[in-house]
Amino acid sequence: MNNDYAIGSQSYKSFPAYPDTDFDIESGTPPIIKRIRKPKSSRALHLYKMIPKLHHFFKLHPLVALLLLAFSFGVTLMVFLSYNRTHLKEYDRIDPGLDEYPFSKLRNMVMVAGHSVYTSSGCGKIEKEDSWILESYQKNPGQAATFVKHIEEGIEIVDKDESALLLFSGGETRKDAGPRSEAQSYWAVADFKGWFGKEESVKWRSLTEEHARDSFENLLFSVCRFRELTGTYPQNITVVSYDFKESRFANLHRSAIGFPESRFFYAGTPATTNTVAAALKGEELVRTQFLRDPYGCRGSLYHKKLKRDPFHRSIPYPKGCPEMQALFRYCGPAPYPGALPWA
Repeated sequence: MNNDYAIGSQSYKSFPAYPDTDFDIESGTPPIIKRIRKPKSSRALHLYKMIPKLHHFFKLHPLVALLLLAFSFGVTLMVFLSYNRTHLKEYDRIDPGLDEYPFSKLRNMVMVAGHSVYTSSGCGKIEKEDSWILESYQKNPGQAATFVKHIEEGIEIVDKDESALLLFSGGETRKDAGPRSEAQSYWAVADFKGWFGKEESVKWRSLTEEHARDSFENLLFSVCRFRELTGTYPQNITVVSYDFKESRFANLHRSAIGFPESRFFYAGTPATTNTVAAALKGEELVRTQFLRDPYGCRGSLYHKKLKRDPFHRSIPYPKGCPEMQALFRYCGPAPYPGALPWA
């Protein structure tokens, strides 16, 4: 057997069994491949050719060019303003419609003024003095029970008035209590007590005002808070506090905000028997101070408020009651002379 190639005599060369291109079987030759050139974008080319023509046209007619430029700017500005107006309506509504307020159907305000902060973690010691952060003049037997009585009185009044909103008012006034407000304390105590059997009627319309630092702010801030929640100002106001403070609230504070006397009511409960004399003496001093400074914006009343703000809370009002803005800024010995929404 003859072999044309001896083993190992020469190295094999690679042979392309199948060409990369289509092979013409009949002729035995591969076809000629033509590269297809991608056409240039007709739109881009058209615009490119238009530039010199437009430049020449605007050079001959500069006024037309100016008018077209102004028109383009105006359209852009309109689109921009329209876009921003839509987003402002969604995210920055200054005065939403009446139906959008959570308590728009309520017309009367019942405000319970806070006097201390409850610090116990449970409900078993509500009427014990050591469960509350008390000032030196408050450390008397039966003092805690008077706070609970105020809460109960407010609930009773609201339960009898289907159009009333209950507000517990008082800020974070005690450093030793931490960042807990008087208002939240009173609301929590009401909840611990099961709303004194009136939960279904009262709880859903009982809220807090958590920035007041004195009795005048209890009233002023609560009126603004009522406006935030209902969209209107109260038709009638009832204040719940100690009976010896009635003159301060019903005469001095009511007059300072210009609220009609015929629509203002006061529900006073007694202080503990062993503190009545001291309470009356202290109240006389405070009334004298508010007679000189009805808005509590100067001297001893102002500095007392600063001491009752140990955590430097920023006061949000009158953002929620824009009609009261001038009243909030007013400071003087005479009654506020401007217009008021309830006058």
